[in-house]
Amino acid sequence: MNATNRTVVVTGIGATTPLGGDSASTWEALLAGRSGISTLEQDWATDLPVRIAGQIAVEPSEIIPRPQARKLDRSAQFALIAAQEAWKDAGFTAKAGEDTSVNPDRLGAVIASGIGGVTTLLDQYDVLKEKGVRRVSPHTVPMLMPNSPSANVGIEFNARAGVHTPVSACASGAEAIGYAIEMIRSGRADVVVAGGTEAAIHPLPIVAFGNMMAMSKNNDDPQGASRPWDVDRNGFVLGEGAGVIILESEEHAKARGAMIYAEAVGQGISADAHHITQPEPSGNGIAAALQNLLDNTDLQPAEIVHVNAHATSTPAGDVGELRALRKAFGDDVDHMAITSTKSMTGHLLGGAGGIETVATVLALKNRIAPPTINIDQLDPEADADIVRGEPRKLPAEGRIAALNDSFGFGGHNVVLAFRSV
Repeated sequence: MNATNRTVVVTGIGATTPLGGDSASTWEALLAGRSGISTLEQDWATDLPVRIAGQIAVEPSEIIPRPQARKLDRSAQFALIAAQEAWKDAGFTAKAGEDTSVNPDRLGAVIASGIGGVTTLLDQYDVLKEKGVRRVSPHTVPMLMPNSPSANVGIEFNARAGVHTPVSACASGAEAIGYAIEMIRSGRADVVVAGGTEAAIHPLPIVAFGNMMAMSKNNDDPQGASRPWDVDRNGFVLGEGAGVIILESEEHAKARGAMIYAEAVGQGISADAHHITQPEPSGNGIAAALQNLLDNTDLQPAEIVHVNAHATSTPAGDVGELRALRKAFGDDVDHMAITSTKSMTGHLLGGAGGIETVATVLALKNRIAPPTINIDQLDPEADADIVRGEPRKLPAEGRIAALNDSFGFGGHNVVLAFRSV
């Protein structure tokens, strides 16, 4: 355990996703087993091999004033919307300092993105080619920077303890939350706004992922295309959005009378050092991250009753993750209700860890796990208790724990653990 041994808790949640414009509507859709995947109707998608995605349910233009939105990449817009919801949900009434319950010098922000401002970069390059140098926006660089979402969230709430942007592909959002936990545990901050965001629904990323054979091309059945652990799964579906939580030292939260969702137990991190895109086939890297979590926290496998799995709907990754869980936890895996919310949201890349953490925290708070949809025939190698069809009630009594798994290109493995209060 860290020398300071500070207990970290979750006091606020926020999200904007393909399922809803906030955390409540997203959670309701997850429990209902609704898919947020739809056909891309934009003209640019007509001739693409992949014409489906998890598009945001509520456009940022409905929430953010136009003058502000014009200076923000879509990824930063998502992050700001989710962070504002989480900040308000945590009970703060104004930015740090103006709300005297939080000191700006003790407030941090860690918002990750796997790709950053890719739509700004590509769109402004088109402007340069088609309209000339004078038409390129002067806001282009601060919009396309990967740290733009985190920086704008930090400015919004007056965070001065440190503003950070981990970039580790699809593990980015989870790594941001893990980093935030350590900021509080080490004494650097009392409160941290943390999560992940992504806005990469654009022809180039879609074609590039498609040419890698990583994405589902089930264009005729958008809502059935993301199918983790199904025998006919054939790749992930790209999604967009953001998930943000407010982390706080337990002492600070109790002093201001905050409502506490869950304890943030800690993180486990490892790297495969195997291949830039393919997971290490034995699952040893993931198992090492799980063991790292156990070694550096007081978490016991018997406490874990739910896992929000990374499971993206790829042939190798889905079952490899289950093998790693069993390698690390043995027979304790048998009492873990495992689900993949990506079956409904699609894969939000760097935003996945943020949104899936929101879902994990709500599962603990409400003691119910969302289902995985679109499993018509379970893969025989999926040797675990996969929640299918209907939500699963979690134990009603006692303290229980849940995990959120996130893995990324480059072999990044991050596991987050939360415990009920």
